[in-house]
Amino acid sequence: MPGFEVLYQAAALCLTYPDDDFRARLPLLREAAPQLRGFTDHAAATEQGALQAHYVEVFDFKNRHSLYLSWWTDGDTRNRGMSLVRFKELYRAHGLEFTGEELPDFLPAVLEFVSRTGDMIMLTEHRDALAELRSRLTAFGTPYACVLDAVCATLPPAPTGARR
Repeated sequence: MPGFEVLYQAAALCLTYPDDDFRARLPLLREAAPQLRGFTDHAAATEQGALQAHYVEVFDFKNRHSLYLSWWTDGDTRNRGMSLVRFKELYRAHGLEFTGEELPDFLPAVLEFVSRTGDMIMLTEHRDALAELRSRLTAFGTPYACVLDAVCATLPPAPTGARR
């Protein structure tokens, strides 16, 4: 995963709620991750309230654009609990304790984890979910699709004969 650490950290920040701190980081994000300029340029040109409203519209109203990776594989079933435990165990195996307000499968948290550890297992295992999210964001016409485009472009291809 050489060279993708900065991109993953920047993508994580782009996929979180755009608060005042996000706005202050935009010039740094734009400089550090040129792959995200489609999104960062849009964010810089958009009034803060409109950017926040768009984030809520895209990610908070329906699971159609869920940023929770286990939702894509398990939905709202009992199996999801075991998947969440697996995320937490992976964090612990790397000496990290997940203490965020979000669930451990929240894509920005996973991207930050990968940027710090280099362990891409959760991204590669959820490759199909990320591709589906990317497709849905593109169809919705949101600049957030650019962020998923950049992340998906870094993933190795699925192994031959892998299930889809």
